[in-house]
Amino acid sequence: MPAITPQDVADLVQSILPDLDPMNWEQIAQTLQDYVLMSHWLRDDKVTFEGGIAVRKNLLATTSGAASHTGMTDTDDVDIPSVMDDIIVPWRHAQTKWAYHYQTDILMNVGKAKINDTVKPRRQAAMIDLALELEGKAWQAPSVNDRLNPYGLPYWVVANAATGFNGGYPTGPDSVQWTNIAGLDLTQTPNFRNYTAQYTAVSKDDLLPKMRTALRATNFRSPISKEEMSTPRGRDRRYYCNESVCSAFEQIGEAQNENLGRDLAPMTAGAGFGGVQDVDGTLTFKKNPIVWAPALDDTTIFPTSIANAPVYQIDHAVFFPFCLKGDYLRETGPVVAPNQHNMYRCFIDLTYNFVCTNRRRLAVFSR
Repeated sequence: MPAITPQDVADLVQSILPDLDPMNWEQIAQTLQDYVLMSHWLRDDKVTFEGGIAVRKNLLATTSGAASHTGMTDTDDVDIPSVMDDIIVPWRHAQTKWAYHYQTDILMNVGKAKINDTVKPRRQAAMIDLALELEGKAWQAPSVNDRLNPYGLPYWVVANAATGFNGGYPTGPDSVQWTNIAGLDLTQTPNFRNYTAQYTAVSKDDLLPKMRTALRATNFRSPISKEEMSTPRGRDRRYYCNESVCSAFEQIGEAQNENLGRDLAPMTAGAGFGGVQDVDGTLTFKKNPIVWAPALDDTTIFPTSIANAPVYQIDHAVFFPFCLKGDYLRETGPVVAPNQHNMYRCFIDLTYNFVCTNRRRLAVFSR
């Protein structure tokens, strides 16, 4: 039998990396029950890919005030005001890695099947680490001087005790408030604020009416035809909450008339609530899924200083990850480690950040 060389092993490992067949072990390594970012936000059909040194998005931030009723002989008075603004979001980089040793992991484990037993658990452990790292940062706002971590959801959707479009600048873990959001001055662009409200109880008399009002308030519909606008993404609303709030929603659902089904607010006044989803078996609000986000129960990830028992109304048509073209969970290796010719290393890289193009379509309810 010919000897197996390091290159043979490298080729074999390279060929099996993308193929994650059912494992022969039970995975008990993860700390969160679900990872919202990896299961929904970072899917191929959800992310948007960009190039360049940063993500820049243009906003039509105001109107010119040019419209009026006029007399037949009135003179024209036309100017060219500034109606545009923009946000700039820097790239952030994340990675995970694992390794194997040629002598201990290959020569001392005979047969190709043993390579699966050696390599795949390490790769899966590395991917779980990456999922936890990304999930944790997705529910945080970075400090003002942080150049390492992404602009998580609390950076874009800021809680406030007042009702209305009061979501201002975020505050990082250093307790210092930002003075801009993605480079935008809210005193100059006041429309770039999310909706906020405060509730006392998860009930049909308190939280649910506020959620109804917020959905109407954030459901902006342009009077301009789609052909004259930039191409919009289809609406994809979800409500994220912690376990106690989710359980309270379930109690409301179980207590209501069974003819109302699983939707906590089946009756809709007004029109235009597009994006209705097939959510059979899932508790919903206006046909939009109510999702438990386990990270919201972990105070090391999401402290109450960000928001207390929040319910996030998120439209993923305007809030989603941007990824750098060519660096979306890019796998490299196995490559020989420097100065360790029997050690092989593998890497997965991600260059990304979260971007919100319209905060007015997002809301947060907090106690």
